[in-house]
Amino acid sequence: MTPERRPFIAGNWKLWGTRAQGGEYCDRLLELLPDEGRRPADVGLCVPFTALDVCVERLRGSGVKVLAQNMHAEDTGAFTGEVSAAMLTELGVDGVVLGHSERRQYNCETDRALQDKVPAALEAGLSPILCVGESEEERERGETQRKLRHQVQEGLDKVPVERLREVTIAYEPIWAIGTGRVATPEIAQEAIGFVRALVGDRSKEAAGEVRIQYGGSVKPENAGEILAQGDIDGALVGGASLDPEGFARIVAAAEP
Repeated sequence: MTPERRPFIAGNWKLWGTRAQGGEYCDRLLELLPDEGRRPADVGLCVPFTALDVCVERLRGSGVKVLAQNMHAEDTGAFTGEVSAAMLTELGVDGVVLGHSERRQYNCETDRALQDKVPAALEAGLSPILCVGESEEERERGETQRKLRHQVQEGLDKVPVERLREVTIAYEPIWAIGTGRVATPEIAQEAIGFVRALVGDRSKEAAGEVRIQYGGSVKPENAGEILAQGDIDGALVGGASLDPEGFARIVAAAEP
């Protein structure tokens, strides 16, 4: 982390959180977090579509961002089961997670689709988190950089240079998501440094400003060591974010 890049800690609830659970969680989290001006990081929650409006209402004025977990690139059309950017902004949503590895694996999310989704989110006024990361097999074959290069270049291809800094990138090694295995701080730093260099191929200025999170079995116990790395600007937290006490501790770990 550097003073120019304020850390961003986002909790991804995945398939968890009824409206009642979401409301209770938000109330409890606000009890645990310092006031906005005293927080060491920006904070966001990535919640299911059905709980978005509840969380937006409960968190209004708190500074805690609310993000959706997916959206379609088109505003309208024959896309049954999809949600558009306009539907999200109408609810007051702040941002959206795009290209999470679970959506790539289970919902056939492609880099080609993300090429359109990322700029569509920006145009709508949503802050995108673009997820990238290699599988265990790709890492073992020495293909981590090849995979990251393809994902980053494709995902940012249609983003104007002057808007690159508005995209948050989350490096999530697939082999560490929900497995309890965590990339060592050195592995995470190396990969995220490479991602930053890829952004630098488009714009050196943007590379110094874009925030890059680490995700993959982040917990209160390991967050401090991970967040202390120079190029890591926050975390995209999965399972550990379902406990507001633990999530608040992860936020606190961003303190320099």
